[in-house]
Amino acid sequence: MSSEKQPSIKKNFIMNALLTMSSFIFPLITFPYVSRILLPEGTGKVSFATSLINYFSMIAQLGIPTYGIRACAQVRDDKEELSRTVHELLFINLVMTVISYIALAMCLLFAPRLQEDRNLYIIVSFTIILTSIGMEWLYKGLEQYTYITKRSILFKFIALIAMFLLIHKKSDYVIYGGISIFAASASNVMNFINAHHYIYMHPVGNYHPMRHMKAVLIFFAMSVATTIYTNLDTVMLGFMITDADVGYYNAAVKIKTILVFVVTSLSTVLLPRASYYVEHHEMKEFGEITNKAIDFVVLLATPLMLYFILFAKEAIYFLSGSAYAESVLPMQIIMPTLLFIGISNILGIQILVPLGKERVVLFSEIAGAIVDLIINTILIPQFRSAGAAFGTLVAELVVDLWQYRATRKRVKGAFKQIHYGYIILGLALGTASSLWVKMLSFNSFITLVISAILFFGVYLGVLLLFKEPLAKSISDQVLVKMHLKKA
Repeated sequence: MSSEKQPSIKKNFIMNALLTMSSFIFPLITFPYVSRILLPEGTGKVSFATSLINYFSMIAQLGIPTYGIRACAQVRDDKEELSRTVHELLFINLVMTVISYIALAMCLLFAPRLQEDRNLYIIVSFTIILTSIGMEWLYKGLEQYTYITKRSILFKFIALIAMFLLIHKKSDYVIYGGISIFAASASNVMNFINAHHYIYMHPVGNYHPMRHMKAVLIFFAMSVATTIYTNLDTVMLGFMITDADVGYYNAAVKIKTILVFVVTSLSTVLLPRASYYVEHHEMKEFGEITNKAIDFVVLLATPLMLYFILFAKEAIYFLSGSAYAESVLPMQIIMPTLLFIGISNILGIQILVPLGKERVVLFSEIAGAIVDLIINTILIPQFRSAGAAFGTLVAELVVDLWQYRATRKRVKGAFKQIHYGYIILGLALGTASSLWVKMLSFNSFITLVISAILFFGVYLGVLLLFKEPLAKSISDQVLVKMHLKKA
């Protein structure tokens, strides 16, 4: 049985990786085009609207996206009970969706800040109902990752074509908002139609939706902390300053988001293995992969962080254009969060969650959100998007310190084993070998290519020269795969 399931697990992992990659490749392709046409004000309007609607969507979902996966997985072999569970959760979802739309309507009617672009908010709000009827949690609970991935990539491809065909002038930001929602949520209509393959669409009776509420509310608390945490800067900038400042900040965050995916990739791979070790009380193996993960994050995040601080201007100009010059400083300020987020992913997702200490993760996120709120309130009026970036930086540091305090006995040794001297030397020589490229007056793309080859080439060379264990191990595995070295 296990041998039959193993290929399925590998396939699900590959499909899930493709799905995640498509989620950042799509904006990576479209944003350079869209940002040059809509300019900071246009992209800022859409970013503000999306962040604001995310709060109402959070209310509508009520923690079900996470809880629903577990609930469906537990009864996946009993079609009637699975149908009953899905119907109950969908009922809760739809009731909360109605409440969410009523709250949104009140805001659109009485909040002057929202009345200017009411049509944009209404269009973006379609994500609320589409997410509710999409029941993504059902498909994930049944491990239908191939279906999810194919469907998602199809609609993103359609949206990609629509971006280039329909967006031609600055006033097209409403169309951009609509296409963005289409790319992210339109496939949920197919989910609803396709659900009859897995559940009964007719009533099965004996419903008790309240049995889910305790667990749903716990997951909702985590969802609230996460949503506030990730959208607070954009929403506060939009209310306190201007849409253009949101656009500047959004350009910096886009680059950070892509880099965070790279840094946290190993955590995603190792989480199931970490959970397995804890489940079977194999704590020695659990400690070993934790040490490797921390080493990996520090080795990878520090050069990415430093490089994009040094070449922030070139990265912003390449992706968004010179109109986003004010994004450079926020990007430089926010880059250290690559390291902080990478570490918190290990401490929180790979250590605390498998150990059943989700509350520590929740409280760390609440602490981060409170710090972010306080700093934003003080700094945004004077320093605008740079103030928001600093708020995020300090908030991520607070999350790290909170989680480190809870895990220090397990990870203290891992941090001591890191070869900081090799890393610092590699960073110093990498900087010296690449910084001069700025003086050659090449365009931003050519500057990025040449400087990146020099910087990361020298950094990796130093690690391999001094035989840094993890870098050498990864290098050896690559050489073996390429048949350049014997196993």
